[in-house]
Amino acid sequence: MKNTAVKKNKKSLGSRMLQYWPLYVMLLPAIIYYILICYVPMAGNILAFKEYSFKKGIWGSDFVGLRYFEAFFKSYDCIRLIKNTLTVGFIKCILEFPFAIILALLLNELKNMKFKKVSQTITYLPHFLSSVIIVTMIQRLLAPNNGVINQIIAGLGGEGDTFFLMEAKYFLGILFSMDLWRNIGWDSIIYLAAISSVDTSLYEAAQMDGCGKLKRMWHITLPGIRGTIGLLFIMGVGGLLSSGFEQIYLLRTPGNMQLADTLDTYVVRVGLQGGQFGYATAIGLIQGLVGLVLVVITNKICKKLTEVSLW
Repeated sequence: MKNTAVKKNKKSLGSRMLQYWPLYVMLLPAIIYYILICYVPMAGNILAFKEYSFKKGIWGSDFVGLRYFEAFFKSYDCIRLIKNTLTVGFIKCILEFPFAIILALLLNELKNMKFKKVSQTITYLPHFLSSVIIVTMIQRLLAPNNGVINQIIAGLGGEGDTFFLMEAKYFLGILFSMDLWRNIGWDSIIYLAAISSVDTSLYEAAQMDGCGKLKRMWHITLPGIRGTIGLLFIMGVGGLLSSGFEQIYLLRTPGNMQLADTLDTYVVRVGLQGGQFGYATAIGLIQGLVGLVLVVITNKICKKLTEVSLW
């Protein structure tokens, strides 16, 4: 009897596709998207090992081995670019990580549903604004003399003529504030969804035992969403060596270039503007491989310490 039940449960892929064909049809566009946008372009990584020629094409170009990798690691810009990229990646992937969790916890405690929905909408909206619009807003706010921030400084007795975007010491703070404001609400959605699945009877029992809101958050809510936090953290670590292009490129000025020049902007500069396609591809391949290694290592550590893992 048991063997028969096991055989029934272990249906072939073909029979499952016939039985649940509407679901597979709905899944098909997503599969096609990832194949065309994410996997097919990976074949272009072969350029990292070839001296690209428009006449010969990608596959017919001359093979040069690891020449571009050696050139990058021996270049004067290598250490500076890696340092800047890791700094920006740490800000975006590690430093900003807890804020979305905190926002989700705070929104979950709101009892007034109208106020809760308005708060969620306000925090979500910046995510849908393009980087161009956000950077333009920042430029207006931080403009010397007539910017809002400088006017406030002048009103408080200061000089009010600071050109924030031209001074390197303000760059990381501006980037952190900009990226956090844009993504905190959107990133909190998945945590709110995870919180909604926590057993409410646990809260009732804890309240009867005299636990306040903070204790219920710490001992019930956070352990209840530990798996979600762990998975998102593991995936986020993979982006440490990817600072993002648009924000950094738009915020760059001659004054903050020493911090704003990262691997992503460098790849565009030497690849598209400089025409060094193989060299730029090699740097991008390094970023991808390092991200993969970081994800694998972080996954093993999390699995060993917290029993949460991607696989």
